[in-house]
Amino acid sequence: MTVQQRRIFLLSPASCGGKRAALLFNDRAEFDIAVRVRNQPGAPLGDVFSFLSGLYFRGKLTYAREFTNPPPRKAPGIQIITPTDGLYSPGSLITLKDLERFATVAIDAEDSRYSYPLERDATKIAERIGPKCEVVLLGSVASGKYVDVLLPIFGKRLVFPREFIGHGDMARGGMLLQRAASGKELTYMPVANPARLGANASKRVRAEVAARYEAMA
Repeated sequence: MTVQQRRIFLLSPASCGGKRAALLFNDRAEFDIAVRVRNQPGAPLGDVFSFLSGLYFRGKLTYAREFTNPPPRKAPGIQIITPTDGLYSPGSLITLKDLERFATVAIDAEDSRYSYPLERDATKIAERIGPKCEVVLLGSVASGKYVDVLLPIFGKRLVFPREFIGHGDMARGGMLLQRAASGKELTYMPVANPARLGANASKRVRAEVAARYEAMA
């Protein structure tokens, strides 16, 4: 009998500024998610970010729900990265006050208002899931905004879809929805692997990532 790989998902956040967010802050907006997010107890974070981001976040959430396989009673299978509050479950209820707070902080590994809560929550999860559970990052791996915070915590357990390389957000969103519908999971590679940078990365950046990868061997 084949033992299925244990796997949890971390989803990058949607932008909490811009035109889509402005629709939620419009007091006259009467569509469901706008009404719910401006009243107590709020609306589920997964639904709000799906509205803000559209296809990409909806694809990430749908895919994660299809393929998550967390260790029993150890940790939730899906967590969403927030700009200020670390990791939330998709069902966590948020209001406009939360969105206002999220919008004040950039996703920057050098900003402790973002990185400290994420480090805190990720460290707790790393301790609970054990050394054999993969952590799939559905988000950008080309920069350090997620990787620099999460990689030191999860090490080679942190993986991402190989098929993401060379594709933009819209293409990734469509790919994720297709795979969720077909039941055919993507293939994963360690975030520490310098191949994640794609063909356009400089030699210096490749060398730096390769050194970190070798240090984990």
